[in-house]
Amino acid sequence: MKKDILIGIIIGLLANTIGVLIFSFYIGTTQDRTLTNVLQTALAEGRLGKIIAIGAVLNLVAFFGLLRQGQDARARGVLLMTIAMAFVTMILMFS
Repeated sequence: MKKDILIGIIIGLLANTIGVLIFSFYIGTTQDRTLTNVLQTALAEGRLGKIIAIGAVLNLVAFFGLLRQGQDARARGVLLMTIAMAFVTMILMFS
């Protein structure tokens, strides 16, 4: 059970990271900027929290996919990572 929750947390972290990279890559291609430039600008302008929040949308796909497969403990881990990312987003937005 704990192993499955840990796997779910890792899945949630990977899904969020991939979501952030996809969104940043999309912004970079529409504005002719590099991926690192987009992330550095977002950090400097205080918008990194918003990018992380948008990247968390992929956690929904992972969460419902795991629920559909009957892997409730892993889905719980994805949910825990989503809540953790919400706290990170709040800290970045209000600091």
